Amino acid sequence: MTQAKKILASGITEAEAIDRAKQGDAESFEALYGLHKRRVYSLCLRMTGNTAEAEDLTQEAFLQLYRKIATFRGESAFSTWLHRMTVNVVLMRLRRKSLPTDSLEETLDPDQEKGSAKRDLGAPDLRLSGAVDRVNLERSIEQLPPGYRTVFVLHDVQGYEHNEIADIMGCSVGNSKSQLHKARTRLRELLQEEIRDQARQERQSAKAQSGTKD
Repeated sequence: MTQAKKILASGITEAEAIDRAKQGDAESFEALYGLHKRRVYSLCLRMTGNTAEAEDLTQEAFLQLYRKIATFRGESAFSTWLHRMTVNVVLMRLRRKSLPTDSLEETLDPDQEKGSAKRDLGAPDLRLSGAVDRVNLERSIEQLPPGYRTVFVLHDVQGYEHNEIADIMGCSVGNSKSQLHKARTRLRELLQEEIRDQARQERQSAKAQSGTKD
């Protein structure tokens, strides 16, 4: 993601707002909140699939930001740093709910390590880019394991590059690519299951209607 120089509604740049917020300036923090809240909320919603929980987690993420903004050193883009914090807040909530999580430090597939033809795990997946029913897609994304879902959302929804995801998630670029490949594979399976279920329901409905007419 390119980090353009942002001018906030208050007329100051994002960098200036960050510096002032570090000093405790409430208006500057509010300006940062206004600038980033929609993307933070979108990230929380995609990771949890629950609007009420996403709203709660968004507030929690900005509360964490308020507490920790003084530690921001500018070593990465502010949005990347904020999203890393947000991901951590969401994953902590998911762990407390005892949902299964997937390690981001999984090795690549064994056949790759044996020197077989390597796939570009970070390449666009044309099989997922077509006219897919939005409801089925959203439902399938919600069913992805949290680790897979996070990388999929960051890359395919939020538009982050793998090096940025590695920074956010605290993993390697290779692991980010591997997780994305596995997420897409599982998502295809879930979408196919949805399509089969719908076809079965339509057949059953048609059969029932036919029986009623007889």
